[in-house]
Amino acid sequence: MKSSPSMDPEAAAARGTPPENTEGRRGEGKKRLPWRMTLSLAYQSLGVVYGDLSTSPLYVYKAAFADDIQHSETNEEILGVLSFVFWTLTLVPLLKYVCVVLRADDNGEGGTFALYSLLCRHARAALLPPGRGAEPGDEDQFSDAAGATAKKYLEYDNADALGGRGGGAAASVRRVLERHKVLQRVLLVLALVGTCMVIGDGVLTPAISVFSAVSGLELSMEKGHHKYVELPLACFILVCLFALQHYGTHRVGFIFAPIVIAWLLCISMIGVYNIVKWEPHVYQALSPYYMYKFLKKTQRGGWMSLGGILLCVTGSEAMFADLGHFNQLSIQIAFTCMVYPSLILAYMGQAAYLSKHHILEGDYRVGFYVSVPEIIRWPVLAIAILAAVVGSQAVITGTFSMIKQCTSLGCFPRVKIVHTSAQVHGQIYIPEINWILMILCLAVTIGFRDTKHLGNASGLAVITVMLVTTCLMSLVIVLCWHKSIFLAIGFIVFFGTIEALYFSAALIKFKEGAWVPIVLAFVFMMVMCIWHYGTIKKYEFDVQNKVSINWLLGLSPNLGIIRVRGIGLIHTELDSGIPAIFSHFVTNLPAFHQVLIFMCIKNVPIPHVSPNERFLVGRIGPKEYRIYRCIVRYGYHDVQMDDQEFEKDLVCSVAEFIRSGGGASKANGLTPDVADRDEERMTVVASGRMRMLEEEGLGGASASGSTVGPSRAPRGEREIRSPSPTPTPTPTPTPAMGVRKRVRFVLPASTPRPNAGVEEELRELTDAREAGMAFILGHCYVKAKTGSSFLRRLVINFGYDFLRRNSRGPSYAVTVPHASTLEVGMIYYV
Repeated sequence: MKSSPSMDPEAAAARGTPPENTEGRRGEGKKRLPWRMTLSLAYQSLGVVYGDLSTSPLYVYKAAFADDIQHSETNEEILGVLSFVFWTLTLVPLLKYVCVVLRADDNGEGGTFALYSLLCRHARAALLPPGRGAEPGDEDQFSDAAGATAKKYLEYDNADALGGRGGGAAASVRRVLERHKVLQRVLLVLALVGTCMVIGDGVLTPAISVFSAVSGLELSMEKGHHKYVELPLACFILVCLFALQHYGTHRVGFIFAPIVIAWLLCISMIGVYNIVKWEPHVYQALSPYYMYKFLKKTQRGGWMSLGGILLCVTGSEAMFADLGHFNQLSIQIAFTCMVYPSLILAYMGQAAYLSKHHILEGDYRVGFYVSVPEIIRWPVLAIAILAAVVGSQAVITGTFSMIKQCTSLGCFPRVKIVHTSAQVHGQIYIPEINWILMILCLAVTIGFRDTKHLGNASGLAVITVMLVTTCLMSLVIVLCWHKSIFLAIGFIVFFGTIEALYFSAALIKFKEGAWVPIVLAFVFMMVMCIWHYGTIKKYEFDVQNKVSINWLLGLSPNLGIIRVRGIGLIHTELDSGIPAIFSHFVTNLPAFHQVLIFMCIKNVPIPHVSPNERFLVGRIGPKEYRIYRCIVRYGYHDVQMDDQEFEKDLVCSVAEFIRSGGGASKANGLTPDVADRDEERMTVVASGRMRMLEEEGLGGASASGSTVGPSRAPRGEREIRSPSPTPTPTPTPTPAMGVRKRVRFVLPASTPRPNAGVEEELRELTDAREAGMAFILGHCYVKAKTGSSFLRRLVINFGYDFLRRNSRGPSYAVTVPHASTLEVGMIYYV
């Protein structure tokens, strides 16, 4: 659980987001990266973000002309489709995403849940499990010196401030959201629906991209033979694609970017060739008037064909979902300078060719490959297959990011998250999700074997995510950017109308493949809701059954509780009181360690928490009992790993808390929490003031006489050691003698000398650390209580229990040594 340096300048620069950037407020306080780094990120983004969007010409015209509209001797249908494609590409990816949505980043992170967490910090509308979201008072637990940025993350602007910056509208919208639980549930459901559709898109986009690419064999092989090659080849390519994911976005991006660049240059040059050769006046279709003529002539068939036309913007959401892998400017440069003009030329070229070839045999004849000159058809086919593989990478990467956010915020079962880059924290790989996506992707490819049905399914998933983003963005404009409510209404009306038109056209094809994303979203939605519900009920049981320190102190004389040497570390999800699991333990085994630390890991809805703001320490009960509470806070993109360094950081934070006076003052820049919690005063402890050195010496009472490593503190620094026994001659080492750890705290020379009481408490802490640390882990079994309804018994006893048994264990227990672990079992009746 060692914290990564997620807020340091180098890591932030690598992600394209400076540490001081907060809340995604339209570039407020952002630093520009060097142009070389920005261009390098733009280059990589071509291989990761834009692969899906760049390969859409493979299937858009084929999907649009599938069944709903027919060719005629005139060009009205062809030019009408081109007009729709041009304006859809211009309004949705360029205007909406590049110009507006990308500015709503959550400290460099994008996606549906990033928008949701952004909104929840500006209005108390979070329905996340307790301890997973920002709570009132959290903003007071950050020190001004080290964590001004992190403090801003959890600030709730007061109504007057909102009224001053955004008029009364922002304050009114916030009050409505905070007052009505129904609206809060709607907001959470919107975020979950968008996330589930992104996962569904992660299944469908690889299938349609790869299958459309290999369908070019239809023109290059003898009639009928291609059917025996297309499906096996598509499945083989998909397996290889998912097998490459564990190498990480950085390596994949550098490998895939040249392929996308070659593909974009290829389709743009073919487009220019077709325009010049077949129809130089095809540019006239860029007029919106051709959209009107198209719908007037084709009527219902033209409206239904919009379900195929909308595929031209598949992959647009990846620009926002993959924002954490790059930065805003690099994504904008890549799209406006390379992707957008290449796509426009490609679609114009296809329209120019089709305008001179009205009567074509076979459904494939309106596909991409028919407009490719025969002399270069095989090379283009090879590049298309490679580009389709790249196109799938964008949605797979976005799916990983979404799952990571949901897991950190307690809305998805715990999964293994592998960080594939030491510099860019957004680049991750999730093995379980990767293989699930691969299996589902192969299933829909084998099941449909048809571009038309795959297109219908993919189109509905894509447009649903866009609608959700539009709804959430309208709230961001008011609550986060403090703009006029009329601007927000204009945004949702303008873009919502366009997307609703496409959504209706996609939904009407429910029986022709559009049912797939709905089923996938329903399944993942059920998983998220069950996990969310079970997690909340488990937390509520903890809160209702926690005990006070007075209960524990009153119990000690009756049970004859004894203290043993060492540090006892108890994990709990409570940030106040003593958990029921510990009271269950101490009543059955009346003994615990000389130093007791209750540790609560709290995931806050921000991307990163500074290491200087990581630990929040308080005291439980009288000073002589040596019982502490430590709250460890992580953002949803922070790395959580368990190792010895985390143990040292934890002990150092407690030592620093003791040195500062146990939270009794604000000395040395430490800021106590305003409110006492169960006689505890929580204090933010900044790292770096006190260091802990560990040495190894010979076992036995005379271990202090022989050490390995530096035996003295550096010049000018003060050290505190554990009480040393009377020195005796150093014994000769024997195999039977163990190796004892010697611990000391080193303070800077400028630090005032601690008083006798503080020094004694620090010596006792070093003595406990030398004796070792034991991990007391709770293992709870959640059951529905007697008299519960059938639905609750079904959800808790079967649904939640199944997910809990088949998910990863808590992150804090990944590398806890088994010899130092004490597991306490308890049944939770909820």
